[in-house]
Amino acid sequence: MAFEAARLSPSLAAAFRSHRSSPAPPFLRRLPLLLPRRFLRTSASSSAASAGGDGRAVALPSSELRKRRNSSSGTSPPAEDDKLRSLRRLFARPDIAIDAYIVPSQDGHQSEFIAECFMRRTYLTGFTGSAGTAVVTKKNAAFWTDGRYFLQAEKELSHDWTLMRSGNHGVPTTIEWLNDVLPSGCRVGIDPFLFSSDAAEELKNAISDKNHELILIRDLNLVDEIWGESRPEPPKEPTRVHVIKYAGVDVPSKLSFVRSQLAENGCDTVVISMLDEVAWLLNMRGSDVPHSPVFYSYLIVEMSTATLFVDSSKVSEEVLEHLKKAGVNLKPYEAILSDVERLAEKGAKLWLDSSSVNAAIVSVFRSGCARYLKKRGKTGRQTGKESSSDEPTTTSHGVQNSAVNGLYQVSPVTLAKSIKNEAEIVGMKNSHLRDAAALAEFWCWLEEEVHKNVVLTEVQVAENLLEFRRKQDGFIETSFDTISGYGANGAIIHYRPTLDSCSSIGSDNLFLLDSGAQYVDGTTDITRTVHFGEPSPRQKECFTRVLQGHIALDQAVFPERTPGFVLDVLARSSLWKIGLDYRHGTGHGVGAALNVHEGPQSISYRYGNLTALQKGMIVSNEPGYYEDNSFGIRIENLLLVKEVNLANSFGGISYLGFEKLTFVPIQSKLMDLSLLSPSEINWVNEYHEQVWEKVSPFLSGNSRDWLWDNTRPL
Repeated sequence: MAFEAARLSPSLAAAFRSHRSSPAPPFLRRLPLLLPRRFLRTSASSSAASAGGDGRAVALPSSELRKRRNSSSGTSPPAEDDKLRSLRRLFARPDIAIDAYIVPSQDGHQSEFIAECFMRRTYLTGFTGSAGTAVVTKKNAAFWTDGRYFLQAEKELSHDWTLMRSGNHGVPTTIEWLNDVLPSGCRVGIDPFLFSSDAAEELKNAISDKNHELILIRDLNLVDEIWGESRPEPPKEPTRVHVIKYAGVDVPSKLSFVRSQLAENGCDTVVISMLDEVAWLLNMRGSDVPHSPVFYSYLIVEMSTATLFVDSSKVSEEVLEHLKKAGVNLKPYEAILSDVERLAEKGAKLWLDSSSVNAAIVSVFRSGCARYLKKRGKTGRQTGKESSSDEPTTTSHGVQNSAVNGLYQVSPVTLAKSIKNEAEIVGMKNSHLRDAAALAEFWCWLEEEVHKNVVLTEVQVAENLLEFRRKQDGFIETSFDTISGYGANGAIIHYRPTLDSCSSIGSDNLFLLDSGAQYVDGTTDITRTVHFGEPSPRQKECFTRVLQGHIALDQAVFPERTPGFVLDVLARSSLWKIGLDYRHGTGHGVGAALNVHEGPQSISYRYGNLTALQKGMIVSNEPGYYEDNSFGIRIENLLLVKEVNLANSFGGISYLGFEKLTFVPIQSKLMDLSLLSPSEINWVNEYHEQVWEKVSPFLSGNSRDWLWDNTRPL
């Protein structure tokens, strides 16, 4: 699944922070609103795409285009949206008193996929994509999203919203926009549960340049207020034990590792807030969140105890026994703030990943620390300020005070989770073979239906793919909404078809299918692009160049300690040679029977992520090309990072490469063989030979014949 990899890795903002006095942490999850724009804003002329001051085209926001169309046609714009009107009324309440409100996409755990009751940004804006930030002032409403969603946002946002195409020349960031449209001295409100501590702190500092004040509205969410009784109930799905056969390491061993990290860093407590980290650490899974086998919870690990904050109705007797054996206690989900406050007030030394732990938790911790200092009569300061001479400090992102501690750095679970153990690797390999069998059966069926001129919509195709997967052992659910895009819809990078607005699959254009599944033993993510008729020379050339990038990355050999961004050029080089590119990262991390997108590793043009690829990590390999209003191309496999044996070992270091996990044919009719080198043709033939050998034992009849036909040598 094409993914803006920077969301799970050091933000692009880190690359722009070199002017700041303190270094950026090595791993920082990004919120779109916090990124500095790349270029200075320029004025636009009267045309829809005007020349900026440096001669480059500057795209106008969608709302401006609508205004100009309305003006030229003599029609008046529709009335203000009821939701925006209701939200703005709340601004004036004495207990709120704000001039602007920011609504991000996340829940209180910085999750990519969230429960329906937390889809506040979707409810407010109508935009259903997974990434974006809405900002509402008393007079304006603007929405930021990245290049994966520009076309989708144009379709889904109403006239009340100005679409801000993040990263495009002349488009301000949310901070720049707020500082521009608000008069000096305004109050900007946020729900601190929905912002990481880092994001809230950066926002606070940036808007203070215009004397604005950041208001943390902790007791209520304004969108929830206008949503009212129609807001869905929070999920209460049961949790389950992720058995040792698939987990590979038991909970006591994992907790022991975390405690060793605490000791090494001079801490006695860590707060874990990322849902996949809690699930991995406790060998548990749930179904609170669509597409991800996680459950809403927090975890506090101390040197001798551990406490899971979760709705007790989700915990069965089996799970309760599992937790008791590991020495894990239960408390209500809502008790997290009071427990953090209690720990702070008794002087506990807390490890907080400020890139993921929400601002509400960190705010309560700091308040509790202040009370502890007052009670102890101390005057030392925290959080990046100098302490008194008798209060030793550590590094800039470490403990600030020997009496009151806040170690703000990446969670000790993040990297450990990303490096798969042997059992997890076996589960991922096995689940991918079963998934490949389901896909072979599906493609055999779909090809036959299209050739028989059966009319099938993009939605029907996605639904049928789900049925083929459901037949496989251990299938749980999809790992994300299937991207089923025919023709021009395939050019919408994260397109999601709906019943009332989707196309039928035909034989006159390309069909892009990006899908994945959650199995009890693994997580899959695969994209294939096919043509059921005769592709044009342009389509074949673009497809072949995408394939060349895919092959180049697959064959990469690189020294240990190499960060993923170094490899990104390999996937783009062939496209660059003819002036083409794509607007998403090339590879994201993948969890083992967990989130389909995980960090800290990535392969992306966003060069801020310095996380080295390590043996045991899993990443996607998914270059693409998208011709707006015409077609889209993407080829995606998952890869396991492995150590390679070479004749030399310069500097005494190890070298790494990739092992394929995905085994589904790549359509040969889309390949322009005149562009492929002999070694690239050999790669295709060897890959298809592996596909046949590994997947054919799972098939019979027509699907087995289809696999044979589609894995023959070029």
